[in-house]
Amino acid sequence: MEVPREALLLRIFIGESDRYRNNPLYEAIVLKAREEHLAGATVFRSPMGFGKSSGLHTAKILRLSEDLPMVIEIVDSEEKITAFLTVLDPMMDSGLVTIEKVRVIQYGKPRSQ
Repeated sequence: MEVPREALLLRIFIGESDRYRNNPLYEAIVLKAREEHLAGATVFRSPMGFGKSSGLHTAKILRLSEDLPMVIEIVDSEEKITAFLTVLDPMMDSGLVTIEKVRVIQYGKPRSQ
């Protein structure tokens, strides 16, 4: 799969405990992105953060949180990212979604599947 040189980065900020149909929301989003044939998705789990409520979520041993911040990044063409937003919308109860224009630089040859 070839990603266009000028693309969009979709970044989704959610909590680790967020759910969609009894599954972790981050997992549901990545599986849906794969199903929609987007170029790729990565999930990052953060040791610390806060959001709209200003409640601090941290992985510090004395303040263990079961709702650590999660960030999902997906890169693809503007058309595919825009189309994916309509799929993402009903999955999200809360969270933050951002979009940035990015320039894609690929190194090496793609692996054969």
